Amino acid sequence: MSQALFAAALLGPTLPCPAGLMAWNGSDPNRRLAVHRNNVVVSLVKALADTFPVTQQLVGGDFFRAMARTFVQHSPPTSPVMVFYGEGLPDFIAGFGPAQALPYLPEMARLEMARVRACHAADAPLMTQADIYLALSSAHHLGEMQIVCQPSVQVVHAPHAVVSLWAAHQDAALLDQLATLDLAQPESALVLRQALDVVVLPVPHGTAQFTQALLAQQCLAMATAHAAAADPHFDLTTTFRLLLAQGVLSSFGQHSGSPP
Repeated sequence: MSQALFAAALLGPTLPCPAGLMAWNGSDPNRRLAVHRNNVVVSLVKALADTFPVTQQLVGGDFFRAMARTFVQHSPPTSPVMVFYGEGLPDFIAGFGPAQALPYLPEMARLEMARVRACHAADAPLMTQADIYLALSSAHHLGEMQIVCQPSVQVVHAPHAVVSLWAAHQDAALLDQLATLDLAQPESALVLRQALDVVVLPVPHGTAQFTQALLAQQCLAMATAHAAAADPHFDLTTTFRLLLAQGVLSSFGQHSGSPP
């Protein structure tokens, strides 16, 4: 019996017990496999519930567990490191028929997955005022300069108000605001780790676009143009101050296409 056959049987409730499987005490291997199968699925569903707590709150425990069980059967873990298990859940939710009544649900799952990635990202030094002065004093081609974000930074764009919705679920005192929340309002946020805390920072659309361009290694001039095209209210000075104050920026570099 191969490991692949055993793994398939673990996650396939309709599959028969693999031939040759025996219990050490002579008991029925079908019954023993059913117990083990249930324990594996329950553990994976719990791991997903721990990663997506607000997503679960929005649909309720029974609905989430049923949805997560289906996801587990379609997308079993591919790594023994479980912390990132569920990266495919947002896309799965987007195509999951019973969840279509909540179009913002995949976006909430993406926000919560971004928090996990930010939490486990590498550390990096943060940019200081001294770094800025040094870069500006020595820059011959300022527009071609590249700005590097710290590794934990994630950008979230959502066509629904999932940032406010997530924030309301972090504080019971804010849940009353849900009655007046316009879920159809698009929102953007930066997700990053500040010291040991992962924060969700609501930002204007242009700031999110600017940061996303920096993460894509665009030079300062290209990132600024990208943000201004996306948001007519984008202001580089205000945005730069915000990103610096929040610990988003790590270092300066020279864009690969810049002249010597």
